[in-house]
Amino acid sequence: MQFFVEFSAIIVLVAIVNYWLLFPTLVMAIVFYFLRHVYTNTARSIKRVEASTRSPIFSHANASFQGLSTIRAFGVEKILADEFDKHQDLNTSAWYLFLATTRAFAQWLELVCVLYIAVVTLSFLTVESSMSGNVGLAITQVFNLIFMCQWGMRQTAELENQMTSVERVVEYAEVDPEPALVSIGKHKPPPEWPASGAIRFEHFSLRYSSKADAVLRDINLSIRAGEKIGIVGRTGAGKSSIIQALFRLAVNEGIIHIDGVDIGTLGLHDLRKRISIIPQDPILFSGTVRENLDPFKQHQDDTLWKALDSVELKEAVKAMEGALDGKMSDGGSNFSMGQRQLVCLARAILRNNRILILDEATANVDPETDKLIQRTIRDQFQHCTVLTIAHRLHTVMDSDRVLVMDAGKALEYGHPHELLQRADGALKRLVNQTESSTAQQLASIAQDSYNNHRLRQVTSTPDQDPTNAA
Repeated sequence: MQFFVEFSAIIVLVAIVNYWLLFPTLVMAIVFYFLRHVYTNTARSIKRVEASTRSPIFSHANASFQGLSTIRAFGVEKILADEFDKHQDLNTSAWYLFLATTRAFAQWLELVCVLYIAVVTLSFLTVESSMSGNVGLAITQVFNLIFMCQWGMRQTAELENQMTSVERVVEYAEVDPEPALVSIGKHKPPPEWPASGAIRFEHFSLRYSSKADAVLRDINLSIRAGEKIGIVGRTGAGKSSIIQALFRLAVNEGIIHIDGVDIGTLGLHDLRKRISIIPQDPILFSGTVRENLDPFKQHQDDTLWKALDSVELKEAVKAMEGALDGKMSDGGSNFSMGQRQLVCLARAILRNNRILILDEATANVDPETDKLIQRTIRDQFQHCTVLTIAHRLHTVMDSDRVLVMDAGKALEYGHPHELLQRADGALKRLVNQTESSTAQQLASIAQDSYNNHRLRQVTSTPDQDPTNAA
């Protein structure tokens, strides 16, 4: 308010002394507005770039501090330092560009102000009737006017620049809320749901937003209760999008039935707590082992120890100070990667859900831990439906069926041995891309699994003619 009053008073004073000065004042105001418009659009974009390049610096530094012992053990400090320098150089470049833009804006304002003062001074020289006192007062006030305009332009421009952080907050505030967390009325599933774990996709597509392209396209497949399904494909084929579809993490189009119930009608809590998942990067929290295994305190100690024994972590936890109440660092950093994955597996055992999803759970563990996880899954989840996102083909070649994804579409779906018999099959191409010895081993695993599968079919129907069963 004070700025507006002073600005208006100076304009009136200058107009009284020489009303022709209103024209150059108007021109100066228009030029100021144009410069401010150009500057704010440019500086705002640069500020966004600077903010986006700042986050990797802190993320890299935090990750380096957490893994400092490992970094020093392998002697890769120089590599990590070089990566940090790259992040820092990129951010510094953006910040320097922002400073250069600000200085350029200030110089253009100074240039316009100098021209305006020259015009005002020359105008008084051409008007002989002007009194020297009024002319001096007018010129003095013009300097104040210029200072106020410069200060106002810079402050409003800086305000817009700093609002880039607010823009990011507003983006989160305007995100469409998730559907209801709890099922309502007749859509509430029974307590024992899902009892078997049968899954069916009907003309299903998935988008990450309503305006984005579909990442899954017209998926139609049926998964029988208790089946072990492997999902393979190249990077970006849509494997992990299947998981997001089941947990309703994106925009679903079409229908997914679990035990005959359309999951689109369920509350998110009712759906997500009935499906267990072991991700590629194990999620552990700072606290105790007990809190990470059983965050809702639903199980007795005997049950927790039994779950830990199933994944061969019982002795390791017993050796900790406090045992089940032993402290676990943020992210489980006091555990090895394999042990973190086994804690997640024990947590899934405690949940005892009929559907288990493995999102490349063995991609970052050693072969021995991989074998332990596979053996535990076969023993503890033999009656559950298991979906495995495969990083290693060895992991899924003994599955009941394999789904081959590419570009969001289901190319093939069947037993791996049957798919390998197709001369130009998608799974066969993936297997042939490995070394010849590995390809033969994968084919052998698939054949053994197929023979065992057919044998189980025959023995489960003793009254049926084995020839017809085959």
